[in-house]
Amino acid sequence: MTSTSVVLHAAINPKGQATNYIFQYGSTSGYSAQTTLAVVPSGTATVHVTQAVGNLLPATIYHYRVSASSNGGVATGTEGTFKTTKVPLALQIVGAPNPVFYGAPLAVQGTLSGTGAAGRAVALQINPFPYLAGFTTYGNPEVTSATGSFSFPVLGLLENAQMRVVTTTAPLVASPVLVEGVAVRVTLHARRVHRRHRGEFFSLYGTVAPAEVGASVGFQWTRPGAPSVNQGGTYVTPGTPTVSRFKTVIRIRHRGLYQALVLVKDGSHVSSYSASVRIR
Repeated sequence: MTSTSVVLHAAINPKGQATNYIFQYGSTSGYSAQTTLAVVPSGTATVHVTQAVGNLLPATIYHYRVSASSNGGVATGTEGTFKTTKVPLALQIVGAPNPVFYGAPLAVQGTLSGTGAAGRAVALQINPFPYLAGFTTYGNPEVTSATGSFSFPVLGLLENAQMRVVTTTAPLVASPVLVEGVAVRVTLHARRVHRRHRGEFFSLYGTVAPAEVGASVGFQWTRPGAPSVNQGGTYVTPGTPTVSRFKTVIRIRHRGLYQALVLVKDGSHVSSYSASVRIR
């Protein structure tokens, strides 16, 4: 037996007649459904038969009986009952958005599925990078909706974090661990420095939050429908305790849209692009 299926057993003595049989079943003794017609070969010995039944409701009591017919008449077995098992509770979650920009709000959304999933309290737990402190509960528990859904607002993350949602009462269930990425915020500005016969030179500068000092910066020339092309780069240098800076002068060979890509390699944050600036 499972939460949605069962195998029914019966013993039939055909008493020398070719015999057909069915199992009748339903949530009441009215037997709203039946299995397909099956055959017991003629003979005088008792035959044990089985049929599988599917598409049942979980955690539900069903009534059933066997009914056999031949030229000798119709015989029905005594009524039996069974109860399908519960669907085990299971949790699934996503972060929206993922990654999220440094300090920006996000939502951890998910669904508790299984028997008894509605109206159950669940809690969000967070383990921040470098994932050594362990999970601690964030905010207050939420109660699942009639469909088992829930959503936790998170006001702002400062670094990558592991997240999970757990039930607060038995049976205790935990979701798979979600890694929520926190992308650095990057700004980019361009200012023409001078023009020479070999081309124009622009100062490309901007900020990175948080202060990922030492991270590499690549300047990408972007075109619709084509891969971006690297046009040089630099490194992030100290600024304030929370915002670092970068600045360099490059020769611009192609006018158009440019972005700065800050590559973070220490695992605390996610690499990110700036908004595009147009160099005319």
